[in-house]
This record gives sequence, C-alpha cells and structure tokens, in this order.
Amino acid sequence: MGIGTSIFLLAVGAILRYAVTVTTQGVNLHTVGDILMVIGVIGILLSLVFWGSWGGFGGARRRDPLYRRTVVERDSEVY
Repeated sequence: MGIGTSIFLLAVGAILRYAVTVTTQGVNLHTVGDILMVIGVIGILLSLVFWGSWGGFGGARRRDPLYRRTVVERDSEVY
C-alpha cells in the first residue's frame, strides 16, 4: 500500500466519521470511518519507513574493466 492509497483511506474514513449522518442497522458507519482512518495512518507510517530504506533501481552498479564483470557496491562493501 502506497502513500496515495493510505491518504485515500484516511480521507474516506474521515468522510464516513465526520460527514455522514445516516444511521444504518447492523453497521455503524462512524466505526467503519474510524477503522479506515487508523489503517490509513498506519499505511502512511509504514510507507515512510520503507521509503527511507529503499535502495532505488538496482543499487550502485559499475563495470570492472579489467575482469569484465559487474561489481555491486552497497554500504562500502564489494560483493
């Protein structure tokens, strides 16, 4: 789940919680709104945590011209 989906869930939850005044039998829409807002906030936090640890597309790759092999460097270590 990305940040966009999390913001969407947060917005839908806020609409259900604060803007809808219809009462239904069997389902409390305010509770559904609360649940969607909590899921949205958790999704945003997880997206931000994992976005910081994402290494990008392919990491730092370079060709070693002497041995004609690909060297991958991560955190100053050579694999």
